[in-house]
Amino acid sequence: MSRDREGAASLPQGDRIVMPSKFVWPLLACAGLAAWPSICAAQTKVAIINTQRAVLETAEMKKAAADLEAKYRPQQQDIEKRTKELQGIQEKLQNPGSLKPQEGADLQAEGQRKQRVLQRLTEDLQAEVDRERTEILNKGGQRMQGVVTKLAEEKGFDLVVDTSNAVYFKPSMELTNEAIAAYDKQYPLKPAQ
Repeated sequence: MSRDREGAASLPQGDRIVMPSKFVWPLLACAGLAAWPSICAAQTKVAIINTQRAVLETAEMKKAAADLEAKYRPQQQDIEKRTKELQGIQEKLQNPGSLKPQEGADLQAEGQRKQRVLQRLTEDLQAEVDRERTEILNKGGQRMQGVVTKLAEEKGFDLVVDTSNAVYFKPSMELTNEAIAAYDKQYPLKPAQ
């Protein structure tokens, strides 16, 4: 090594420093970026859950469904009875030879009236059942979200994805059955009084 005029060290004339070309740096940067997702994936623990099934298969939701059916069974039976009556009227009207003209007109008017009442009863019942079912499912869904969050924290999962948002997953990643069991444990059914 020799010293130049200002006293800085310089390389001997025959030695050269090889600097990467302007094309090598971008390639190295791209290689680093390409490896980034695999590095992230290796550090992220993911679980899969079928949220709908998890909520619907809890003991609480099964009981709520049975209670809902029992509560509205009398109204449903009334609708079924009225439907049969209406079918009987329609059968009589299909055989007009056995009816006098006035009887046919009266029967037609009665059938239309019964049809309107039946439609109103059916719509009212459906709206009431839907409202109550939605309340029950929302409550269960909120509770399940808390249960899944707690379960994910206990097991060290960074991300829990619903099966409806996954194209493919290994069955070992699914947390649904564990979530149902944890829900049933956290929210046990109260004994019948």
